[in-house]
Amino acid sequence: MQPNDPVVRLISEFSKLPGVGEKTAMRLAYYVLRTDAHDIQQLTEALTAAKERVRFCEECFTFTELSPCQTCTSPSRNRLLVCVIEKPADLMAIENSQRFTGQYHVLHGVLSPLDGIGPDQLRIRELIARIAKNQIQEVILALNPTVEGEATGVYLTKLLSPLGVTVTKIAHGIPVGGVLEYIDRQTIGRALENRVASKF
Repeated sequence: MQPNDPVVRLISEFSKLPGVGEKTAMRLAYYVLRTDAHDIQQLTEALTAAKERVRFCEECFTFTELSPCQTCTSPSRNRLLVCVIEKPADLMAIENSQRFTGQYHVLHGVLSPLDGIGPDQLRIRELIARIAKNQIQEVILALNPTVEGEATGVYLTKLLSPLGVTVTKIAHGIPVGGVLEYIDRQTIGRALENRVASKF
């Protein structure tokens, strides 16, 4: 097949998605080709609408259509308690536990010098500004227990502790090497309830 063949191009585009290998990309491409044109139009419209209308919340930096987002503007949320997470998908994972009533702050990554990601590439300055502006009392570090996540936790603990804010991290229940997005809600709920002072 030629590179400009529509099937080859479709497989190539699917293979650019995270976690999608060549075989999965082929299955997705052939599924799309067998699917009703109306369903494909619906998918196309949903992708276009999301790309055009969704943006970062000006306060917590999750994805949202309206800014500030629904979580940040909810009067029932504790504005003095902020949970720091790596990516927007982690917010949904924690919300599904139905145990957390504070607010969130999405870093959009973790420290990874080998990948060129330092403090300036993350939403750390904005977190410090929120702490000062809203007189936040506690920051929960809910970062994935990877080498990069642990390093980011150490950095944030040293940076935030002198500001007079209590820095904690989620407790046992999250396995080492696990990813919050894929952890069940009960495990996340227990980890939030049993959080401890950060001692990275």
